[in-house]
Amino acid sequence: MSAVEHASRTVRVLFVGLGVTALALGIAGIVLPVLPTTPFVLLAAACFARGSKFHDWLLAHPLFGPMIIEWQQYGSIPWRTKIVAIVLMSSTLGVSIVFFVNPPWLKAALTVFGLVLATWLYRVPSRDRV
Repeated sequence: MSAVEHASRTVRVLFVGLGVTALALGIAGIVLPVLPTTPFVLLAAACFARGSKFHDWLLAHPLFGPMIIEWQQYGSIPWRTKIVAIVLMSSTLGVSIVFFVNPPWLKAALTVFGLVLATWLYRVPSRDRV
């Protein structure tokens, strides 16, 4: 996807705001595995493509750039990235559910959330895995 800024300044500002928020959540997801880094970074790239020159910066970033380019060109996520994300997310959610969450309904909600997210992430294609 190439960067095509929106004609409206107001819309561009909204896209940049959403992009910065998504990128911040993605960066937080690096150290807080309960937050999935990849979807937030991809969302930030999509917002920046319509709102600002940050899109080019994000594509050139050594950590995020390759992942975004892989997604934009092929709609895939590297196999290792998927597995690491699923393992870390599952571990963090498991610890949270067992040690920090008390209400049974919230434990069930977190379990369902984790299963849905892990299933979605697993089903995204990986070009480096046959």
